[in-house]
Order: sequence, then C-alpha cells, then structure tokens
Amino acid sequence: MTEPAVSVSPYWELTFDADGDVDGRERDRWLQEVPRRKVRDLIVFTHGWNSDRSAATRLFSEFFAPVPELAPAARLGYVGVVWPSMRFSDEPIPDFPRSVAAALAPAGASRLGKDTRHALLEVFPGRATVVEQIARLLDQQPDDEASLEEFGRLVRLLVEVRPQGPQTSFAADTLAEGVPESDPEMLFGDTATVCGEFARALAGTDAPGAGTFALPRPWDGALELLRQATYYAMKRRAGTVGERGLGPAVGRLAAVAPDVRVHLVGHSFGGRLVSFALRGLPPGVHTVKSVTLLQGAFSHYAFAARLPHDPRASGVLDGQYHRIDGPLVCCYSHFDSALGTVYPLASRMAGDDRSVVADFGIGRALGAQWGAMGHDGVQAVPGTKSFTLAEALRTRLPVSGCVNVDAASVVCRGGAPAGAHSDICHRELAQVVLAAGRVR
Repeated sequence: MTEPAVSVSPYWELTFDADGDVDGRERDRWLQEVPRRKVRDLIVFTHGWNSDRSAATRLFSEFFAPVPELAPAARLGYVGVVWPSMRFSDEPIPDFPRSVAAALAPAGASRLGKDTRHALLEVFPGRATVVEQIARLLDQQPDDEASLEEFGRLVRLLVEVRPQGPQTSFAADTLAEGVPESDPEMLFGDTATVCGEFARALAGTDAPGAGTFALPRPWDGALELLRQATYYAMKRRAGTVGERGLGPAVGRLAAVAPDVRVHLVGHSFGGRLVSFALRGLPPGVHTVKSVTLLQGAFSHYAFAARLPHDPRASGVLDGQYHRIDGPLVCCYSHFDSALGTVYPLASRMAGDDRSVVADFGIGRALGAQWGAMGHDGVQAVPGTKSFTLAEALRTRLPVSGCVNVDAASVVCRGGAPAGAHSDICHRELAQVVLAAGRVR
C-alpha cells in the first residue's frame, strides 16, 4: 500500500465509514508498523467538514509540517483519520484554493454547486434521486408553500432522520435525566417558517434597529436549512465514528504497543469525534496522553456534570476527560462565525418552541445554552484553566483537567459563512499540541 505524500514520516491514514468500521488493511498495517518504527509519541489528527480525501490529507500535511522542527528529539509518528463528512464547496478554507467548479461556475448554474452535489452523493450514498430533486427545487423556487414542504421532506429523507421520537445519544451534546433525545425542531417544524427565519437571520434583518421592509423570501433560507441538516447528520456521525471506531482502534494499539503515547487532535466535528473516542476506549487503557480540540463544533457544556440552566441535565461527555492521562486542551476563537452565529441555528432540540431568529440572530449575543466549544471554550467544568495563546506558549500547561486557550490571535482569517473556522494551520497551534502532550 502506497503511503500518502505528506510533509512528515512515518505517517499513516485510518479510514472509517459512517458506522465507525475501519479499513482493515490500513489498521493492520498501522498496528504492525507503529511498534516496528519505534514510535514513542503518536499524533492522531481528525478533520472536520471535508468529504474529499486529498483535501483532508493536505490539511494533515500542512498542520503537521512544523512539528518535527518543534520537537527534533522526539520519536514521532503521525496519523490522519479520514471519515465521511460533508463540506459545502462555497465555504472557503484559508490557504486552500477554492474549488475550480465553484470559482468558475457560469451564470445560471445550479444553486447547489457541482462540487456540493458530488459531496452530498459521497456522504449520503444511494440518495442520488433525492439530491437531484433538492437541487431542482432550489433552482426553480416555486412560489407555494407545498413546494417548500416538499423541500423539507426531501432534506429529512436525505439525512435519514426519523419522525419525532427517541434517537441515538450520539447526536446530542447535553442530556437531561429521563428526557429522551429528539431530532432538531428545524427538521420537523413548518418548513416555510423555518426557512424564513434562516433567511432573516442570515440577512441580518433581525438585528436591533433593522427595518421591516424588503424581508427576504423563505427560499433565501432553504440552502441554509439543507446545510444545517447535513451539519446535524455529520454531528451524529462524528460521535458514532469516534466511539465505535477510533476509540476501539486506539485500544487495539495499546494492546500491541502499550508504551506508545497517543495524542488526539480534532478540528471542528473532528474535535467531537476524538472526544467521543474517549467513550470508546476499552477499560484500563491509559495511553491517551492529551486531547487538543481546534475550533470544536460541539457544545461548550459537553463535558459538564451539570448545566447552569438545567440541573437535571449533564454534558454527554460528562467526566470523559478523566480518561486522558493528561489534559484536554480546547483552542477557540471569537472570529469563528461558523460557531459563533451559525452553530446555534443547528443546535435547537425538538420541543424548543422559541424562534431561531429571536434567540440566535446574527449580530446578537448568543444564549449560553447553545454555545459552541470552539467559540468560547469549555464551560461549566470546575477547575478549568484559561490562557491566551501567548500565555499557553510561554508557560507549562496543566498536566490534567480541562484547559481553554484563546487562539484568536492566529485563528482570525476566513470569509462568510464560516469565518475563521478552518484557519488552523499555524505553527503556534502545533506547539500547543506538543505542549499539551508534554512532547519534547
């Protein structure tokens, strides 16, 4: 098997499917070669929104590039975790070229770009007819509510959500005692109303002092409904792959190479994936020495034992940071508009009857209930230490517990709608990973 061309060596990739099953040949090669190559510290990086393997590998390569120079004496190994996630092609990534198809799209091209259609087909196999029907409705935008409702039905069918009722816990970041989890209300509410709320939020017409004239049409929010529905599906999938896939894989490595120190790093939903991997570690495995979250796209209360606004509820990963023989470091930035303004739109649970715009409109302060970890750090975990990036780089980080690092000094570039969400390939962030794992 040919090793991917990356900036570091030894490097392996582990590929997981939507159910968390790993490519057996990649796993077996990895398990054999890590001890043979005498790796002491293994950095395992998981991407977030990215359905293209080559782009994921490029991200891994760019992030890893400064590491050998930063830790020249360390016996390092590197892993890129590839999983079937979804990125819309209109979301720019700093330092990455825009899709050729997106950049050169001719006038009159489909509102659902060619690259996005392709990504949807890869991430949701067997849904080609559904994708084409969604694209047709987005292009035609029929002026009747029945067509919007049909659009909503197709979106639900695409992301494979069931009618209201208990769902797998992988989708939620907070769990209330005795309260079954449900799918987000946005997928089951009146489609015209939900799309209208998205359209107004994205247009900024809910901001204080905004006029009431020239309100956007509901169809102006339809693409955002599709985006957020796929976002929800990927959120659910990240938990599945972490707990059922990566966690057990790290456990198998511990069985054959117990002295290898593992450092988990995750970007966006990859942060959720590596965090759920802690739940999937077999009992007695203590080889995970650090976890670093880069712009983590999940609730800032995920690790909390009790939520400030609901004492019945806890974070879905309550106490899981104790599975780390070292710290859990959360890097965040207020320049991440994907998490500061868009994430809460996808985080409303069924039964919440409040308006998307009223609670989460762009330009307004976010309700703490639905805040994202990559926007303001770990919350409601006693003893969490906080640092600026400069402080984190000149001091010794805590050896255990949760640690917040404000990385806005470098995570600050990017265009709409994601902002700086993907601005993570910085030498300083690689230094944080090494500092978290006490890699010398």
